[in-house]
Amino acid sequence: MTIPLLLGTYTRATSQGLYMIDFDQQSTTLANLQLIDDIGSPTYVTTGYAGKVIFTIVNEGDQGGVGTLVKQADGSYQRQNTLLEDGPAPCYVAFDQERELLYEANYHTGALSIYQTTADGQLTLTDRIQHAGSSVHQNQDGPHAHYFDLDVADKFALSCDLGTDEVSTYRISETGKAEDISTLSVKPGTGPRHLTFHPNGEYVYIFGELSSEILVGTYDQASGEIELIQTLSTLPGDFNGESSGAAIRISNDGQFLYASNRGHDSIVVYHIQEDFTLKVIQWAETHGQNPRDFNFTPDEQFIICGHQHTDTLSLFQRDASSGKLSLLSTDTIAPEVVCVTPL
Repeated sequence: MTIPLLLGTYTRATSQGLYMIDFDQQSTTLANLQLIDDIGSPTYVTTGYAGKVIFTIVNEGDQGGVGTLVKQADGSYQRQNTLLEDGPAPCYVAFDQERELLYEANYHTGALSIYQTTADGQLTLTDRIQHAGSSVHQNQDGPHAHYFDLDVADKFALSCDLGTDEVSTYRISETGKAEDISTLSVKPGTGPRHLTFHPNGEYVYIFGELSSEILVGTYDQASGEIELIQTLSTLPGDFNGESSGAAIRISNDGQFLYASNRGHDSIVVYHIQEDFTLKVIQWAETHGQNPRDFNFTPDEQFIICGHQHTDTLSLFQRDASSGKLSLLSTDTIAPEVVCVTPL
């Protein structure tokens, strides 16, 4: 079985835009790297409408925004729509299948945006929420929205703001309007970047980029409120270098959590205990610099990790029983990868 993977990149050096690569599950090889579109720094991508539409970040000169690529009859993707504004591009996009909405977070402006979408790739802005505030770290001079996505029940959308040390919960209307209903303030200097939910929807795991910590919290599905119950480092106790957090993923069985460290250049593996707190079971070296993102294959037997600074992909096999990772390869060339998304 061959699994296509979308690779979002920066286009600061050798990358030309949005790529696709094939993973052959039988031979466990990554091959056939191909440029899908010469988009400027498509740093985060997601899909919708059963893979018929790709939603991507777009950078063009002094403008940034979001764009769509629509699948054609021959299986290729053609850019359909691009919405650009003066200023820096956003850093995160997520698709709401039920409401057919696209959620966007902009690190540089500290704003969240919501767009109405269509199956033919059209986008219409429906709401924008501007965050405000700052915190104690040098990278927290203002709001830096880094994540905006749905909870397990698709009832609320949550945002992480690295600059203000806040995780906010919003009620989203069918017409794409956001109502702020709850905000969690975390320890100053944490820098919440991304989060993921346990499959039962009752627990949330927040990745602090600046503190290299995972924050575990209970999640009230009725109110959208979070109460923290555990905080633990993503780094070994004897590590003294510079490192920051990046991606966070959870297995579908709710047994294991994975997070990538940039600097320590590793994926830390946690076992999720009966009380839903975490216990470290492995640090898997990624054998590349700046593992910005990684993702499971659809069956979760493998993990593919992209490295922004060494232009390589690492392939791991995942043991479903123990959760541990075994390195298979490190030499697949892919330029400036910062997002890995199965298509």
